[in-house]
Amino acid sequence: MEAVEKWAADDFRSINGQLEWIIHNALKNAKRLKKPESMQEE
Repeated sequence: MEAVEKWAADDFRSINGQLEWIIHNALKNAKRLKKPESMQEE
């Protein structure tokens, strides 16, 4: 947890914001994110 706290501080994010960013990137890298509805129609 200390590493996440330092990483968040280095990126000027809250710990919660950093965790959300980590999860979002993990989902994106695993191709688990759905495209927004507006982009699916293109």
